[in-house]
Amino acid sequence: MSSPFSALKPSARLSDQVASALEAEIRAGRIQAAEKLPTEAVLAQQFQVSRTVVREAISRLKSLELVDSRQGSGVYVLAPGIEPLQFDLPHTASREAVMQIVEVRRALESEVAELAALRRTDDDIASIRQAVQRIAEAVRAGRDGVEEDVLFHRAIAQAAGNPFMISTLDYLAQFLKGATRVTRANEARRADFADAVNHEHTQIVLAIEAGDAAAARAAAAQHMKNALARIEQADIAFWAQDGARLAQPLVAASAPLVF
Repeated sequence: MSSPFSALKPSARLSDQVASALEAEIRAGRIQAAEKLPTEAVLAQQFQVSRTVVREAISRLKSLELVDSRQGSGVYVLAPGIEPLQFDLPHTASREAVMQIVEVRRALESEVAELAALRRTDDDIASIRQAVQRIAEAVRAGRDGVEEDVLFHRAIAQAAGNPFMISTLDYLAQFLKGATRVTRANEARRADFADAVNHEHTQIVLAIEAGDAAAARAAAAQHMKNALARIEQADIAFWAQDGARLAQPLVAASAPLVF
């Protein structure tokens, strides 16, 4: 390597910072495939961290298939493949993080709803209807309905008939659940919000059932647009208490998704 690495900032997990720095060098081609990495001791000195931190960083690079250990020889760089999709959300439990995830949902779920309207079968409609019913049952039982809400949208994705879309939504579920916990907790505080969500779900289902692709897309997009508006109306007290606590899953460590 042409230049040593600099010391790290204490603001994030050190091993993640080391791994990210090395990954960036490998993907940019500044560390070539088949090149041997410096020893743990050298990297620890360059980054000014412990050898344990370096070891954890190397382990992460191995999981990404960017390096390989050779017994008695060292750690060697592998040719990087397609860069994995990962979400790094350092702005923990924030209103902005939740809104950004809802924006992702709006882009994805409007397309999913449109395809579902075009491709749904009778069995798909039955599954979607059942999912809506389970949301209502969860609320009546005093639960937050988050799992049921996520499964409702997954049932629509199933009807769209695109396995790649389903895989993407399954990966995103760890983030969607966090955002959905926040939106549903906010909506449960006001009867008009809860009624609006039920109405929006119904409009999506009716459009899919009717095979009206344009209406299904519009209904799904409107549902997410309204969810954003409801988040914007949440007061400061909500974000200082329930909002911040419920948004914590958004910053959980995530596994990479490779396309």
